[in-house]
Amino acid sequence: MSLVLVTALLPVFCTVVLLVLAFSGQPILFWQERMGHGKKPFKMLKFRTMRHDAEKEKKKLLKYNEAPQPMFKMRNDPRFTKVGRFLSRTGLDELPQFFHVLTGKMSFIGPRPLPIKEAQKLPKDWDFRYNIKPGIISHWAVATDRYTSLKRWRELDQQTVDTGSLRSDMKLIGQCFYFLLPSKIKALLKKSRVGAGGTLPRISSQNTTVVSRKRAPLRSFVQ
Repeated sequence: MSLVLVTALLPVFCTVVLLVLAFSGQPILFWQERMGHGKKPFKMLKFRTMRHDAEKEKKKLLKYNEAPQPMFKMRNDPRFTKVGRFLSRTGLDELPQFFHVLTGKMSFIGPRPLPIKEAQKLPKDWDFRYNIKPGIISHWAVATDRYTSLKRWRELDQQTVDTGSLRSDMKLIGQCFYFLLPSKIKALLKKSRVGAGGTLPRISSQNTTVVSRKRAPLRSFVQ
């Protein structure tokens, strides 16, 4: 399935490559060592979204961190290039990770792989996230309250690990597409759905009773 998706997305890949070349120059891709399945490090691939000296500038920006320690996240990170901010907002910067799915290092759905230094600072009770392969999509990635606390981050990752079925995975993928939509389109959708008496997709703060992802990998999108 991942090979089919990569083939179908080739026009998008080519478009993003041209955008990065035109507005940011080389290199097009960015490699960073992340913690993978079984706590084995691997080099994760992304389209480059930041300036060349982004890692050096990080130390100056630590006081503006919006994520619970030891993670570092800034919604309006000044290190983004013009096209990089767009790629990050739309999730297009993550497209090269489909190649990691092909090679077996990642899955479609799983906890997002953390940088090695951040992963090493987490408490021991976070090791559950390494029982399955890291993913491109997770409950944390589509939750609006993902930066509120370390506890909330852990709850969302635990939900991703503990829930796994074709139905729940398809629902999470749908929520991912909705999450990435521009706010104006979301407002229009909300208005139309409310007018029709419908409801919008939501992320529950509690785990649903479904088969564990570890016990039923063949019935979900986890490879």
